[in-house]
Amino acid sequence: MRLALFDLDGTLVDRRSAFPDAVVQLSHDHGYGPEIERWLVAELADRADRSDFERLRVAFQLNETADHLWRVYVDRMAAAVHCRPAVLDSLARLRAAGWNIGIATNGSSDIQRAKIQATGLADLIDGIAASGDIDVRKPDPRLFELAAARCGTQLTLGDWMTGDNPETDIAGGYKAGLRTIWVDGRPWPDGLATPHHTVGDVTEAIDYLLTHSAE
Repeated sequence: MRLALFDLDGTLVDRRSAFPDAVVQLSHDHGYGPEIERWLVAELADRADRSDFERLRVAFQLNETADHLWRVYVDRMAAAVHCRPAVLDSLARLRAAGWNIGIATNGSSDIQRAKIQATGLADLIDGIAASGDIDVRKPDPRLFELAAARCGTQLTLGDWMTGDNPETDIAGGYKAGLRTIWVDGRPWPDGLATPHHTVGDVTEAIDYLLTHSAE
């Protein structure tokens, strides 16, 4: 059985669109003004974890605990993020074709798993490795190895990694011995090993895997 690993944010789900909605909802729930909302947008744009909300508390002398604010943010992000039906259908076809499917993602374990559960991805994957699980981030090969282990297997020749980030997903997957598919279309950055295939959408990546599964 062959293994297909996928990145989460920017590949299977659209964090970029969900993030502003989650921040607006959190700010509204707590009666925060525009200054705090701008801080959240600026500081959490790329990634977020509990420590960010400790910094928020200190910066604005808030009464709420960091744990409470983090839990609210996790809930709001899970509610805001979506996985397109076409992506879910494509993953179902890949699974039906006999592939193991895993997610290798940077990010805190609780928020990444909340997204996966809320979007319906949990029913279509065999395992997930988040950087918060072992405090190791892509492109470190150990995160890809953990993802394979969580799927009940190990990395072998012919396995694939699909993602949108040239350094963490593609160069990282290459270092882990994986074939890679880049979901993007921008000019490829200089100095990095080129992906084996490039697509404009993750559904195209899955179609490619299904078509070339015998190679």
